[in-house]
Amino acid sequence: MEEPENKELVRILRERIRARGPVTFAEFMDLVLYHPVEGYYPSFREITGPAGDYYTSPHVHPIFGHLIARQVRQMWEILGHPDPFTLVEMGGGRGLLCSDILNCCRAQFGDFYRCLDYVLAEVSGPLIEKQRSLLAPFLRERKVEWLDPERLLTGTQISIGCLLSNELIDAFPVHLVQQKDGKLWEIYVDCGDKRFQEVLHPPSQPSLEEYLLLYGSPLEEGQRAEVNLKALDWIEKVSQVLQRGFILTIDYGYEAAELYDPARRDGTLLCYFRHTTSSNPYERIGVQDITAHVNFTALMKKGEALGLKKAGYAEQYKFLVSLGLLQDLENLERDSPSDSDPGFLKNKLAMRNFLIPGGMGTLFKVLCQSKGIGEVSLSGFQDPFRRL
Repeated sequence: MEEPENKELVRILRERIRARGPVTFAEFMDLVLYHPVEGYYPSFREITGPAGDYYTSPHVHPIFGHLIARQVRQMWEILGHPDPFTLVEMGGGRGLLCSDILNCCRAQFGDFYRCLDYVLAEVSGPLIEKQRSLLAPFLRERKVEWLDPERLLTGTQISIGCLLSNELIDAFPVHLVQQKDGKLWEIYVDCGDKRFQEVLHPPSQPSLEEYLLLYGSPLEEGQRAEVNLKALDWIEKVSQVLQRGFILTIDYGYEAAELYDPARRDGTLLCYFRHTTSSNPYERIGVQDITAHVNFTALMKKGEALGLKKAGYAEQYKFLVSLGLLQDLENLERDSPSDSDPGFLKNKLAMRNFLIPGGMGTLFKVLCQSKGIGEVSLSGFQDPFRRL
């Protein structure tokens, strides 16, 4: 049975390669995911949730957004209760996280909610439509607005607030490199007779080798890895956008020593299609997601060079437990009319998903960086088991 694919996107890719020669994998990935008409993300098909290709944490349970709301409210307190406090979410998906944060703030933190301005920076037109539909009540209250991401990163100033992203950087186009014959080579994509094929060429830019020296690790013979130059560009731009406040980054990935460990010989590139994974980005073109694990060492080191301080770094489950996840589970059990109630069981199992070893709780990491603030102690980065 022939695999589904976007044939028009395949045609566009082949025409570009025939006209210009082989393209870097980063250019290939950029076209596949972000072509303005045929790309994976701008498409009108469902890409997240049960009918899509993968779940994000907000799909699992609203408690994820409620716990983040607690952390952001503490940031507001640390900054002196500014009015307004701007919370910018970059790459907001269907708007679930925004909805959960705003619902929690309106119900529990009225003082913070009155000062809160929520900005969604989203590139996908179809996703913006879904966000507007879901967030209509908050739109009427003038609590949410939209900004083009490019405009945000090049011409906007956020005087005080927080820039939030959840599963954004893993979808940035990455360069693929491989160590061979004692040299670093870059992987390009060329047209084969029937399929796209990989070819090795010298690195397209010196910054690829510089990246591994500054933010990575030397590769062993035969080892492949991803280099996310766009993540460096992104952290530089957001540091310029934010005058004072916090940058909260949630994504799956590792620090450099683990990311580039020789045991990870083939890198971390993954494709998602209907809740299954593969390592082949050259099939199901335009109808599957392509991601790579985030190098958190690069974000931290580049951030420090730009004047950002690391305010906290933790596995997601520890971050959520520190903000009260276990207490919320206890409250759910205490307030449930019956242990066999279907609604109670559904909620309990969904909330416990964040605690399963090897699942979202450990694969995902949370990094917070601050700007224009001294030393801070954020609740989400305390030892969650110290009192236990």
